[in-house]
Amino acid sequence: MQEATAVETLRLAGDTLELLDQRRLPAAVEWVRCTRAADTAEAIRLMVVRGAPAIGVTAAYGIALEARWLATSAEEFGSGLEAAFAVLAASRPTAVNLFWALDRMRRVWTGACAAAPAAVAERLLVAAQAVHAEDVAANRALGKHGAALLPDGARVLTHCNAGALATAGHGTALGVVRSAVAAGRRISVIAGETRPFLQGARLTAWELQAEGIPVTLITDSMSGHLMAQGEIDAVIVGADRVAANGDVANKIGTYMVAVLARHHGIPFFVAAPLATIDPAVADGSAIPIEERAPEEVTGFGAEQWAPAGIAVRHPAFDITPANLVTALVTEAGIVQRPDAAALDALLQAVRRRRPSGSPARV
Repeated sequence: MQEATAVETLRLAGDTLELLDQRRLPAAVEWVRCTRAADTAEAIRLMVVRGAPAIGVTAAYGIALEARWLATSAEEFGSGLEAAFAVLAASRPTAVNLFWALDRMRRVWTGACAAAPAAVAERLLVAAQAVHAEDVAANRALGKHGAALLPDGARVLTHCNAGALATAGHGTALGVVRSAVAAGRRISVIAGETRPFLQGARLTAWELQAEGIPVTLITDSMSGHLMAQGEIDAVIVGADRVAANGDVANKIGTYMVAVLARHHGIPFFVAAPLATIDPAVADGSAIPIEERAPEEVTGFGAEQWAPAGIAVRHPAFDITPANLVTALVTEAGIVQRPDAAALDALLQAVRRRRPSGSPARV
């Protein structure tokens, strides 16, 4: 069976980046159009686009769009690009793919700074398109590796959305599911709703339905009960950042699911591309945790159900310690029981295999 993804997250149309508006799903399929870095950053901040890999690709395109916009003015080109990097870097703090993509685009700019602005802009566009293509390729390779972890008939719990909508295509956690299905295995998904932004209920359920993969929606508070009843065989989640020691930052509620999985003897898998591993961060305590607006907890959209003025905490992510992770699935292979030594060995092996002069994802 051929691996195909019916969901398109982002696309370049001339001088415009079109982003599938994930705030509107599943009620409506609408596209937000970005032409400069500032509106691209705003789309990231407002969660028009979300998911660490997709944010990274979007940010790369934001730099390329701004460079094209500025290319007619040599005087403003350098300062304008610096401002573009700054506004995009400030859009979301936790997803390391954002900063990885910006660093890569900056290296391209630095390497081409002696060229005319139009030539630099063209090189930046080519680099952004490469980031896009590499993300899809990484997710497909990751999915192929991870599919081996799922036996025929597996019932898989997911949290948040780590599918095509969270990437440039195919997905990470759902990429593993897609690849297992493409290999002929009967896999069904139990999607946790993922309060408060409901990525599981709105996005995971929508994209799996679109591809005919069996999916059942549950509230977040039901996962422990289903584990106790023997109705979950594995948990697969994505990641927004993986620390050097294997600690994982992912959507709030992931830690709770990991603890429950350990208690019930259920494997807990994390699927993430190499670009999500941050060797500069020793452990999860150093990962910045984004706090979002209280209105996302007290209601959804225009509807508010909590009393006005109530105190709210809204950390958007939590940290799952590495000792709760059964395996980390990457495009370079599977790391069982990830820790600092295992991740360092993986990254070193990838660097040794990488052809000289090729772009780094680690």
